[in-house]
Amino acid sequence: MMPHWLSVLFLLLTGVCLLVVAYHGYRVGELRGGTNLWCGVYRPTRKDNPLIFYFFLILYFSAGMSLCLWGLLSLLGMAPDIKFR
Repeated sequence: MMPHWLSVLFLLLTGVCLLVVAYHGYRVGELRGGTNLWCGVYRPTRKDNPLIFYFFLILYFSAGMSLCLWGLLSLLGMAPDIKFR
């Protein structure tokens, strides 16, 4: 099982990285939405497709906040650690 401090560090760093990606995308107006084998990287923009842009922005923000909250609760002993082997 993964040590407690490593689990907390992994959760917090992953959450913060997702929040940084969401903030950068909000500032620039373009988010990375995934890859396609033939067309390359899909990047929805605020100008071209605002509905998909805000969907991915909310997705990145929610995932980042959830991971940060899980890391903080795990640090306080109120949530379980990640069970990697």
